Amino acid sequence: MSALEDPTDEHLEITPPKTWAAGLPAVAHALQYSLSQTSPRRTMLTLLNVNQAKGVDCPGCAWPEAAPGKRHMNEYCENGAKHINDEATSHRVRREFFEQHTVDELGRKSDYWLNQQGRLTEPMVKRPGAEHYEPISWDDAIALMADELRALDSPDEALFYTSGRVGNEAAFLLQLFARAYGTNNLPDCSNMCHESSGSAMTETLGVGKGTVSLDDIHEADLIFVVGQNPGTNHPRMLTALEETKRNGGSVVAVNTLPEAGLMRFKNPQKARGVVGRGTVIADQFLHIRAGGDLALFQALNLLLLEAEDAAPGTVLDHDFIREHSTGFQEFAEQARKTSWDDVLTATGLTREEIEQVHERVLAAKSVIVCWAMGVTQQKHGVPTIREIVNFLMLRGNLGRPGAGACPVRGHSNVQGDRTMGIWEKMPQSFLDSLGREFGFTPPAKHGHDSVNAIRAMRDGEAKFFLGVAGNFIRATPDSDVTEQAMRRCRLTAHISTKLNRSHTVCGDTALILPTLGRSDRDMQAGGEQFVTVEDSMSMVHASRGKLAPASPDLLSEVAIISRLARATLGGTPEIGWEEFEADYGTVRDRISRVVPGFEDFNRRVAEPGGFQLPNPVNAMTFRTPSGKAVFTRNDFEMPRAPKGHLILQSLRSHDQWNTIPYAMDDRYRGIRGGRRVVMVNPEDIEDLGLTETQMVDLVSIWTDGSERRAESFRLVPYPTSRGSAAAYYPETNVLVPLDSVADVSNCPTSKAVVVRLEAASWAG
Repeated sequence: MSALEDPTDEHLEITPPKTWAAGLPAVAHALQYSLSQTSPRRTMLTLLNVNQAKGVDCPGCAWPEAAPGKRHMNEYCENGAKHINDEATSHRVRREFFEQHTVDELGRKSDYWLNQQGRLTEPMVKRPGAEHYEPISWDDAIALMADELRALDSPDEALFYTSGRVGNEAAFLLQLFARAYGTNNLPDCSNMCHESSGSAMTETLGVGKGTVSLDDIHEADLIFVVGQNPGTNHPRMLTALEETKRNGGSVVAVNTLPEAGLMRFKNPQKARGVVGRGTVIADQFLHIRAGGDLALFQALNLLLLEAEDAAPGTVLDHDFIREHSTGFQEFAEQARKTSWDDVLTATGLTREEIEQVHERVLAAKSVIVCWAMGVTQQKHGVPTIREIVNFLMLRGNLGRPGAGACPVRGHSNVQGDRTMGIWEKMPQSFLDSLGREFGFTPPAKHGHDSVNAIRAMRDGEAKFFLGVAGNFIRATPDSDVTEQAMRRCRLTAHISTKLNRSHTVCGDTALILPTLGRSDRDMQAGGEQFVTVEDSMSMVHASRGKLAPASPDLLSEVAIISRLARATLGGTPEIGWEEFEADYGTVRDRISRVVPGFEDFNRRVAEPGGFQLPNPVNAMTFRTPSGKAVFTRNDFEMPRAPKGHLILQSLRSHDQWNTIPYAMDDRYRGIRGGRRVVMVNPEDIEDLGLTETQMVDLVSIWTDGSERRAESFRLVPYPTSRGSAAAYYPETNVLVPLDSVADVSNCPTSKAVVVRLEAASWAG
């Protein structure tokens, strides 16, 4: 049985998956959950301000908003409404709660139960050998951390983890503190999701972020949506794709599972989405096998080369290739060796389906490829994205309207945190600029990413862990190894708004440091403050909370980091931490002198809607060693499963935000009342000699001969592609070994888990 007390599935209901998304049910579910958390007044206050020009940026995802004046008064989706009111909840976790529950007892509770307890209200400490958390003052908590940091043998024994919920100001100060302290150990959530995107795009284009704007999405002739589920993970993308369709563009969906939102979208903000049939989004659905995306784009690139051979000068963009790229001949030589037998085996598609997509590409004057973790969390995720870039470059689909590369990120500021310096291997130019501004020499040695941070804790090389937002324990692979590693630390501390599993996995000493949420008003000595964020398309804008804080004992992330830095560093180097805490505008002034593109930050972010950072690719500037975009040679690769096994991908349910489920349902996939389910094609169930709704254990196997087991999952017949299966994370994170990572990026391979299904060893 699972180590967690997950709700039983005795009320599990399985119905056919939906063939459309949103509509009135989305409105009803959003309001139902919101009102279960807080009052009608607070619900309306948050919803009327979320994603507005002078309101709060929704923490739910990084999809951009339309320009001010073009935004709907309800500029949010079902998931965003649930998320912002989950944070705005009226439920509270007070000191009496920790008196009633031991840490061990809390550790057996489900993620859902922990989240539902409400907002944290005061700092808590679990001392060595204690069974309970107990209250601690802020001064004592800060001193405890500062003393531990000063007692380490090396700054590299400390880890500073960041989630994308953190705003730009806090992220900048955290990396400044870590580097002034003496380490580049700045793991973040991007290490576990889009690190493959950054690795591939930096190598090929010289920039690790997307190249398109929201207007480009609207104007594109053809958009690929690859390895992502927008109806569940970032539903506002569907509104943008609806606009694409109304402007005459087409959409090709590439996924191992049919996605309701891409079949038909009923926009609840428009009459046709309420009383009409809505909009068919995907013009073609490629029901691809897990990990087959590399082979698909290799086949499309081969077809483009052959089309150019048949009609020279009419297919490829020779001006772009000649003037702005390098490596074309070597790429073309490799591409022509593509085997159709390999392609069809890897993708599970027919040649006719791929050729239909090719015809769409030839007819399109502008093409965008969007992708997410279905691509990045593969061992060959980096080569896949490099091949996508090859595909875009062949017809010059970079740097012009309606065209480009679009990695769709999750957290609302995951891109901004990286821009602010939250990366274990920031370029020397950034470190030099930081050092000049603040009068010290930042360490040059690369630090630990998330996977290597776990290894360092496991091996006793890291002894202090500070998590700023997020739920590190449940976001990471190899759950048992990660928990054992965390428990080896001398001190663990988490800056959080709500209770989560990470608070129950403690070092010798453990701290819970409650902080303001995005929706909370932030009053400091310099007056009311706001923070800034950067979305997936490089728009930087302000976020202002409107609600009274959940407790008078909360500190902002900026305040906590500033106080910890002041206590730890003791004025060496001399940095104005107290000034930063009092007035975040002073932080932005310093950012403007360190981070390219942020010049005159305070003035520009005061403009309605903020400002867009320049993207060098759109100016045909490529910050690669050659100064040009790079065509790459990518060997054919695909995940392979022995006979009797499947390729499992982890995903989240519709009623889930990152690691936290808001309910035990997945409405669009027809699953209610349970999460320990594994979705498998009915033909695969029959071939494996299993029966529908049978209880099974998931056993992952790896090339080193090791196995991992996740017990007691209900087998659900589902239209997955043949040979592919799907189950929810974080329940399946235990199946992914720490050492199973993508080449180059070190991203965990959560979308390529080779599993066999066994009759459950425990079926209670």
